[in-house]
Amino acid sequence: MTITLNGESREVEGGACPVTELLERLGLAGQPVLVELNGQALLRGEFASQEVTEGAEVEVIRMVAGG
Repeated sequence: MTITLNGESREVEGGACPVTELLERLGLAGQPVLVELNGQALLRGEFASQEVTEGAEVEVIRMVAGG
C-alpha cells in the first residue's frame, strides 16, 4: 500500500491496517510517538481503531526527552 508518511510517498508492505500495525511495520511499536492521520491528531487509545488505507496521509512524530 502506498501512503504519504511525513510528507513523502512511501510503500508499506501489506494492505490497510490499524495505526498500531502500521507502527509495527515501521519499527516504531511501543515507542512514544504522536500520530496524525489524514489531518486529525489521534490519541494513543485510538491507534487500534483507526484504519490506515491506501493513499492515507500520516504524520508520525517521535517524542524525545532532552535536557
